[in-house]
Amino acid sequence: MKNIAVIGAGTMGNGIAHTFAQFNFKVHLVDISEVSLEKGMYTIARNLDRMVAKEKISEADKLQTINNISTFTSLKEGVSNVDLVVEAATENEALKTKIFKNLDEFSNEKTILATNTSSISITQIAAATKRPDKVIGMHFMNPVPIMKLVEIIRGYNTSDAVMDTIVSLTQAIHKIPVEVNDYPGFVANRILMPMINESIETLYNGVAGVNEIDTVMKLGMAHPMGPLQLADFIGLDVCLSILNVMYHGFKNPKYAPCPLLINMVTAGKLGLKSGEGFYDYTESRKAEKVAKMFS
Repeated sequence: MKNIAVIGAGTMGNGIAHTFAQFNFKVHLVDISEVSLEKGMYTIARNLDRMVAKEKISEADKLQTINNISTFTSLKEGVSNVDLVVEAATENEALKTKIFKNLDEFSNEKTILATNTSSISITQIAAATKRPDKVIGMHFMNPVPIMKLVEIIRGYNTSDAVMDTIVSLTQAIHKIPVEVNDYPGFVANRILMPMINESIETLYNGVAGVNEIDTVMKLGMAHPMGPLQLADFIGLDVCLSILNVMYHGFKNPKYAPCPLLINMVTAGKLGLKSGEGFYDYTESRKAEKVAKMFS
């Protein structure tokens, strides 16, 4: 298994492509937008430059990694003759279902189809294909080149052979696979998102300010990043989407998103990627914060 297609050149997609390419896999990075592909490749090059500066990799390693990535705007071309597809599009159930129908049609029948979804049912996504035994969840953490964890989620019909293959592949890129079952939010977000939501509720109710809430969690709970800053980093729209999946999946009001979160997303304040969330991100500060996250 040496040929990988990654669908989506955004934050997660370019990070996944970077990681596979760094371990000498041949990667097809696919996005319908040429601009998104250019931005994705720029991000990969910039992050590799940081790794060179920190002497984690050599200049030759950087060039080899970039040369291992080819970009495509055609899904059909991008997924032909690959062993694995990792879908990393927006966390939207309808969109992912449509993509998987197309992946099932365009890719080789032996190709494994993985989704980087952070909350949506693998079984439901697999039902859009004629190969549910070859559909699996690979939930990478952000930033992908740095974070070691990959949640491996088995759908109802995922075969043992596919599970074993993906676990081995995850280890081959120096990540740590953790197998979990297919329930809304899986493990990471089932625990993380209620904490983030409760932090937003704490702010919404006037218990404390943004800096105070994050400082308590960093100093008192030894978290490397406060929950509100982490929400900004993840994307408030993504947080809202995951909470809605859990709220509707479990029918439990404890997962209902805070009204402040809903309003901020409606207003376009999505966190780091929009320039404003719980914190203010000017271009200079944005670059500084991203650099620190990769340090």
